[in-house]
Amino acid sequence: MIESGSTCREDGAGCAPSARRVSLAILPSCEDLKDERKDCTPAAIWAPHGAKQMRVRPGMFLMHNRLRPELEEILSRAIGRGSVTAQDAYTLINVSASEVPALMLAASLVRDRLSASTITYSRKVFIPLTNLCRDTCGYCTFVKQPDEPDAMTMTPDQVIASARAAKRAGCKEALFSLGDKPELKYASYRRWLKHLGYATTLAYLRAMCDLVYRETGLLPHVNPGIMTSGDIASLREVSVSAGIMLESVSTRLLRAGEAHHRCPDKVPKQRLATIEEAGRQKWAFTTGILIGIGETLEERVDSLFAIKELHERHGHIQEVIVQNFRAKPDIAMSEHPEPSLLDMLRTIAVARLILGARMNLQAPPNLTPDAYQMYLFAGINDWGGISPVTRDYINPERPWPKIIELRETTAAAGFELRERLAIYPEYVVQRNGWIPEAFGEGLYAMADAEGLVKREAQVV
Repeated sequence: MIESGSTCREDGAGCAPSARRVSLAILPSCEDLKDERKDCTPAAIWAPHGAKQMRVRPGMFLMHNRLRPELEEILSRAIGRGSVTAQDAYTLINVSASEVPALMLAASLVRDRLSASTITYSRKVFIPLTNLCRDTCGYCTFVKQPDEPDAMTMTPDQVIASARAAKRAGCKEALFSLGDKPELKYASYRRWLKHLGYATTLAYLRAMCDLVYRETGLLPHVNPGIMTSGDIASLREVSVSAGIMLESVSTRLLRAGEAHHRCPDKVPKQRLATIEEAGRQKWAFTTGILIGIGETLEERVDSLFAIKELHERHGHIQEVIVQNFRAKPDIAMSEHPEPSLLDMLRTIAVARLILGARMNLQAPPNLTPDAYQMYLFAGINDWGGISPVTRDYINPERPWPKIIELRETTAAAGFELRERLAIYPEYVVQRNGWIPEAFGEGLYAMADAEGLVKREAQVV
């Protein structure tokens, strides 16, 4: 059942999330109650099934017995506990289209426990350090071969020029993306690195992170792929946070004809090992799942639980992304079907219920430009990095929304958009070893008491 706060009109409109005080119960119809109650108006119905007894006010949205009893019980438990079991999650990821709104509502209620009115984003510059890679993912348009016209490895001058332009545009984050270990595949690239004085791509990445921070004050966030313990220790000194998409725990996708065939860096066990080692070294970390690449619905659930288990051990997963596959004409999977909006909403909502209220959950707005506002009602609380100066090099055909549009779209749904740093606010305010030593003074100068970017430093 939903009870409005005092700022809502009688018809339910005008209810900001911060004004709602909500609990859910599935109400029977008046027809079901006709032999038990004389008064069947909404104001007279009370929540059954052991839910907290809260009186329903006129004009509020009532969910009744169209839901299967099994689903009703699962959603009630999820809201009460703030999470779900794996078995319950398998049921939820298979709900019908007519049941998705109830799933979304449950996810939103869980999210609202800790972030009822604020949605965050990071104002960033995208620095594609190199688009060479030893992997050949079936869905990737970022990676190029050395002899292709669009093959690129940025020079130090190009890196710093991009970072300085971003600084002038009010960016706080420098996102470094790159292919996995191209030096192991291409002799010409190894020679290029050696000419600059580096033996590996990750050594070059480390130097560029250090350069960008020293010259501009932008906080580096790196997506370097599979890393050893030594790689992590080295890069943690020069980047405030890092990420690697788990994508999926399915080893099936490594087979011939599947999305990860001939991709040595997409072995799930190796990616999970990298994520866990980052936790051991207290490095704030972003990960997530990529949906629609051939995985089953149950494998999505398994992937989310694998992420949750690592976070429960180390507390370092600052953000989980649910990203939808988009087909492109120049990829091996160009004819592969894309996930629908309904599929995204269902998966986001299940992710929220698996991960609970404390996890930051993101879905990229540029990959569903006409309907990304709906993600807010499925349980996300972050839009990810948005760049006013560079395109999305991973999905170049999908421009990011302008930040003013993002702010207006978020506000129209009843939320306030706030800018965050490359490291999430909870890690900023903890001050217990999550901030690498090199960034302390500069980072804390940007942050307010909540760990978000100071309001006066935000740029529209």
